Amino acid sequence: MRWFVYLLVAGLLGGCGADPAVDYEGPTSGWPQAGGALGGGHYAAATQITPDNVHRLEVAWVHRSGDYRDGGNFIDGNNYPVEPLQTALQVTPILFQDNLYYCTPFNRIFAIDAETGEERWVFDPEVDLDTYAVPRCRGVSSWTSSRIPEGAACHHQIVAPVLDARLVALDALTGQRCPDFGGNGEVNLREGLGTHDVTEYLLTSPPAIIGDLAVTGGAVTDNISTTVPSGVVRAYDLNTGALAWYWDPIPPGQEPVLDPTGDPAGGPGGGPGGEQRYQRATTNVWSFISADPELGLVYVPTGNTSPDYYGGHRNGSDYYSSSVVALSAETGEVVWRFQTVHHDIWDYDVPSQPTLYDVEMDGRRVRALAQTTKMGYIFLLDRETGEPLFPVEERSVPQGAAPGDFTAPTQPFPTRPPTLVDTKFTADDVWGFTPWDRGACRERMENIRAEGLFTPPSVQGSIHFPSAVGGQNWGGAALDYRRNILVVNTLHMASIVQLVPRDQCEAAAEARAADPLASKFATIEPSAGTPYCDLRWVGFFSPLEVPCTPPPWGTLAGIDLASGELLWQVPLGTTRDLAPFPFWFIEGVPNMGGPAATASGLTFIAATTDYFLRAFDTGSGKELWRGRLPTGGHATPMTYRLGPDSKQYVVIAAGGHYSFGTPASDHIMAFALPD
Repeated sequence: MRWFVYLLVAGLLGGCGADPAVDYEGPTSGWPQAGGALGGGHYAAATQITPDNVHRLEVAWVHRSGDYRDGGNFIDGNNYPVEPLQTALQVTPILFQDNLYYCTPFNRIFAIDAETGEERWVFDPEVDLDTYAVPRCRGVSSWTSSRIPEGAACHHQIVAPVLDARLVALDALTGQRCPDFGGNGEVNLREGLGTHDVTEYLLTSPPAIIGDLAVTGGAVTDNISTTVPSGVVRAYDLNTGALAWYWDPIPPGQEPVLDPTGDPAGGPGGGPGGEQRYQRATTNVWSFISADPELGLVYVPTGNTSPDYYGGHRNGSDYYSSSVVALSAETGEVVWRFQTVHHDIWDYDVPSQPTLYDVEMDGRRVRALAQTTKMGYIFLLDRETGEPLFPVEERSVPQGAAPGDFTAPTQPFPTRPPTLVDTKFTADDVWGFTPWDRGACRERMENIRAEGLFTPPSVQGSIHFPSAVGGQNWGGAALDYRRNILVVNTLHMASIVQLVPRDQCEAAAEARAADPLASKFATIEPSAGTPYCDLRWVGFFSPLEVPCTPPPWGTLAGIDLASGELLWQVPLGTTRDLAPFPFWFIEGVPNMGGPAATASGLTFIAATTDYFLRAFDTGSGKELWRGRLPTGGHATPMTYRLGPDSKQYVVIAAGGHYSFGTPASDHIMAFALPD
């Protein structure tokens, strides 16, 4: 009897409640670039945190920069903020040696201890923040010099984008400028663009690093005019800052069309651009670029030719728009192009980093590329040739563009993987909390064009579903390389675009300002140089300010890359923090950000309008854990383990987002298993 009691007590104390100790036997793992690696993937080989112990995660440390501002979320009738918009912290830190590096919305760059969050140094590029309504930065890059000896200053460098179109190179250990890079450690990307307003050309994404080159595009402001700066892609020698090559994305065989507005002194047109060397208003590359050193290629995801919603003036200049383009890393010459949308007049540009991977198909190794899109389609391509791995069909789409424009008769549709958005959205599908707001949605939809995916923008107004926000956006996908599973988060919401004849734009702005719902969710954009301005609703909302599309409004999905099959798709997030209690029961909410995957079979993602970082089982899509955040984490997490005696950390930027109503903050938060 005594031994029975001993065994019973031992079982209660040890077997039922005790958690196993942290396992230090697994691999170490880094995160040297914002996408996890040069080819993206958001993947780490670390296995210390597993599906069995992830429930034990707790906050390990928090770093706060102080770089955030509360502010407005609304735009007035002239497309200007009512007040400076609140900041959005969209960054994914990178790891080099034992430091994390990240940039803030104010474009300051921080180095912090990767195991404690203690600040090591900070660099301020001194951006004029009053100039920019929405300051932001999505990451920095790292590079190791082959010429500067180890131990010397600038052997290891952090290369960072600055909103005002500069690239800066800093010593990774001290944060001091690397003087050999351009002029005093920076190069000016406005050179060659011609005169322009400084708000029309921005750097928000880190450059791709391949060999000794930094390859970067630039974000050209949407729907301003037909004379915005070029979307040129340029490569700079990291040893000197010299321009190595450029790719001006104009159709093959055409010479750039230049105008005489260039002025070495900047001229009356606004910011300095110098003499114009690149064609204006070409497709730009604003998102993350991938690189394959083995093939000597860089892969750029392109936007579309400005303005977004009318293309009657383009005359074929959108040949490279909304495409994945492979460029020679040595010369910048085009190796291949795959276009995801023909004559894009929906702002369905390619928003995310091409994800590079290898896969066995028909008994052979294929070097492949996965590209997510705003339509909810994923294209799987051979990254050597650009050929689809599964059939892509050209299918008929709605016709009848606005006067002066045209639509492509067909658009490319991948047969595998299946679409992650059900684009068959009709008036019978509208949703609302009550019959009244549902009826308002139905009435609105019956009075504008709603013919499914690729309904052309129109004078009477057109439903765009998915909206130009996505589908998928800049957060991109995570790839579990052990299991060949691609994990993708998706937004399922509609917007409305109405083309307004030029002589009616002023009246449309006045009507918008007088409508409480429109003044909150719609903007008037000039699109100068075309016959129309556009009235664009960022969402299709009911009078109760809820989406007219049925939930779930956000999902997470897993795709088998070998077969192209959808393995699972689950709602992502809940309406907690979006709606008052007791309306927390709706699953699947708006999201912006991306996932990260680990070799142990976990996918981490925040992104949602509720304030949580979540962990999912990569194989099944089952939610295993959620950790509370101070606000929305609209960024992509990263994870790493420094050494054999170290813990694995999962880090997320939680700073809110003006478009999603989540409050501004400045938290960089690390989670780890407890001692």
